[in-house]
Amino acid sequence: MIYNQLLKSATLFVDIMDIHSEENGKVTVIELFGELDSITAPQAQDHILSLVKQDSRILLDMSQVSYMSSAGLRILLVLYREIQNKVGKIVVCGLNDEVRDVMAITGFLDFFHTVDNREDGLKQLMAS
Repeated sequence: MIYNQLLKSATLFVDIMDIHSEENGKVTVIELFGELDSITAPQAQDHILSLVKQDSRILLDMSQVSYMSSAGLRILLVLYREIQNKVGKIVVCGLNDEVRDVMAITGFLDFFHTVDNREDGLKQLMAS
């Protein structure tokens, strides 16, 4: 179920994951809440990919993601490829130690530029 809010903002409630998206200037901020696993991944992927447009600038805020399985990694890979195909840019922010470790061990950190917080991510995407 999707609830539209002001300023092109939407929240999607998916089992134990919430996804909030909003436009911040020329940047689409996507904030994930909860666990990104095989249960939440399919609907989360559909929602996230629907936000990727030609020349998109995506800030993926994962500061509230408590767990990410291989299904979550798959979403990141699909998202990365889609953004590359559409000549866009992505920055990931707010990775906790566990999620960062999973991404480092699997080599996923090589694909994404990461920053500590949302402000740094917005600055980087708005400057490019």
